[in-house]
This record gives sequence, structure tokens and C-alpha cells, in this order.
Amino acid sequence: MLLGLALFYVGAVLILNGLWMLGHIGDREIPLINFFTGGITLLVSLKLAFGADADAASIKAAAFSLLFSFTYLWVAFNRHNGADGRGLGWFSLFVAITAVPVAVETLAGAKSSWDLWLGTSWAAWSGLWLLFFLLLALQKPLTRLAAWTSIVQGIFTGWVPGYLLLNGTIR
Repeated sequence: MLLGLALFYVGAVLILNGLWMLGHIGDREIPLINFFTGGITLLVSLKLAFGADADAASIKAAAFSLLFSFTYLWVAFNRHNGADGRGLGWFSLFVAITAVPVAVETLAGAKSSWDLWLGTSWAAWSGLWLLFFLLLALQKPLTRLAAWTSIVQGIFTGWVPGYLLLNGTIR
């Protein structure tokens, strides 16, 4: 259920960040959903890492989930203080590189359609973080591509699967 909660709000923040990059949401409004989602995923990660039933697998899941938390909190911080995002861009490269072996390992060990979806999602998220590296750190003119990629991934890697998990449609 915690994964459903996290994915549901990851979907929301990806969609809204994409709309923000397209100019449909203002710089002063977008920090709220980023702080909120960063906080939700942080709390989920802390439960996974330090909860009573924490084990090696849950701590590993927490470490990877914190990549999302820190990204959203950094976006919110940058919008709050007016930073240009280059530091976040370089962090995005770190995350993009980290997500590749996570995707490969998840796909290689897949035993269900859910595992295949998760591995494919990690590959997609790696590509999105790479776009943010190119956009923010290297200042490539990729805003529209990054925005639409964020919206589409928000729908298919966050919002829909998060809703289905919360609703009990998938387990």
C-alpha cells in the first residue's frame, strides 16, 4: 500500500511539473506539490529503512525511493529560492546512471508482469532524469520534450499504477 501511496503522488508531481515547464503553472505555485510529494516519499522511505520490519530489501527500496524524494525537494527548493537548477541537473545525472542498473536488475529478475512494469519504469525514469541533466546542467533546449515526457511518465509510471495499487486492482 505504501508503494501505491508514493506512486500516486509521484504521478501527480510529474504531471504538474510537466505542466509547469509548459508554462501552465507559476513558479510560486509549483513548490507546494514538490514539497508535499518529496515529504510523502521521504516518510515512506524512512518507514522502509527504519521501520520495525526493515530488512535488506526494504532498505534498498528506501535508498532508491529517496532519489525521488530528494529530486522533488530540490525542485521545490530551487523554485522557492530562484536557483537556476544546475546542481539539480548534475544530481539528475547521478540518478539517471543509478537507475540503469536498477532497471536491468529488476527486468532480469522479473517473475511477474508487475516486475516487468517496474523494470521498464526504472528505465523510463532514468531517461527522464537524463533529460533533466541535459536541460538543467548542460542547458540544452529540451524543455518541451522534458515536459511532455514528465507528463506521460506521470500518467503511466505513477498516477495509474498508484491508483490501481491503492484500489486493490493490482497487488
